[in-house]
Amino acid sequence: MMNIPFLDLRPAYDELRDDLDAAYRRVMASGRYVHGPELEAFEREFAAYCGARHGVGVGNGLDALHLVLRACGIGEGDEVLVPATTFVATWLAVTYAGATPVPVDCDPRTQTLDPALLGPAVSPRTRAIIAVHLFGQSADMDPILAVGRRFGLAVIEDAAQAHGADYKGRRVGSLGDAAAFSFYPSKNLGALGDAGAVVTSDDAIAARVRLLRDYGSREKYHHEVPGFNSRLDALQAALLRVKLRHLDAWNARRRAAAQRYLRALADLPDLELPHVPDWSDPVWHLFVVRHPRRDELRTALRGHGVETLVHYPVPPHLSPAYATRGWASGAFPEAEAFARTCVSLPIGPHMGPAECQYVASAVDAYARSRRAALSGGD
Repeated sequence: MMNIPFLDLRPAYDELRDDLDAAYRRVMASGRYVHGPELEAFEREFAAYCGARHGVGVGNGLDALHLVLRACGIGEGDEVLVPATTFVATWLAVTYAGATPVPVDCDPRTQTLDPALLGPAVSPRTRAIIAVHLFGQSADMDPILAVGRRFGLAVIEDAAQAHGADYKGRRVGSLGDAAAFSFYPSKNLGALGDAGAVVTSDDAIAARVRLLRDYGSREKYHHEVPGFNSRLDALQAALLRVKLRHLDAWNARRRAAAQRYLRALADLPDLELPHVPDWSDPVWHLFVVRHPRRDELRTALRGHGVETLVHYPVPPHLSPAYATRGWASGAFPEAEAFARTCVSLPIGPHMGPAECQYVASAVDAYARSRRAALSGGD
């Protein structure tokens, strides 16, 4: 029996050990640990990678979203349309800005924002839309942007799970007014700790985020606004610069692993595979399938040594964090149905054909055992 962890980060270091160690030593010898040339270089390089003019490093992905909202002038009394299916950080950023998250249900095929539901959700208080590129696949941005233009709303990309993904040949991070990225270690471009960035081609948004991330100060001890302390440190910037050079190659490995899964798991009963529209070129941050007996499937895979996770078992509107809003079960049926049935299989840039085949065989073994049980062993 093989042991397949959900994600093992150690092979990434093993592959890049010499370059990462050299970057570490370079920063340690420089004496510049906050701001400085390593951060400035990474900001330029990552912005160029995304096809945008500006990159602004911050402490983490949640801060990136929060500071973008504040940079767009969003605050108390405002509403922001958010997906009902997403990690809670998308909602928390709106709350931190003093605004109100207004959930919109997801497209049942992709689990990203359903553009057809956005217009009816707009109110006189709506100021922005956050489109989440979920699990490594872009949201359908053209109709989302059309709603934004029609109602005069900012459109912000939550690209925390989609470093390098394309939408109709355009790189995510360059599609809306600004984009927020997380470099949490498990991301496609992951730091060796917490880190994040804002990417934008809007000069005013970039300048405002730079101001807000550093105590509201352009000049030390001169504070223009009540700001925050959210800085991407020089060491993480240097390590990210190394890993950025390998991002496209590692995304290609993820795509190859996803294709192995899609071929091996096709036509299994009750198993719903990820849907990839023609306009999307995902980077497969996660490989999320659906099954009506999700927990039973997870138990069976665990018995084969395969670790799985659930992203995400509780939609934000049903979490205790937002209980005071009073949403009842059934308020957003697509998001809730997805939360009951989704399961994430292991995937990553260092997962080879043998590991993918083993996971697929374990899923197939469960399917065969279910068929046998339903047929009474005949």
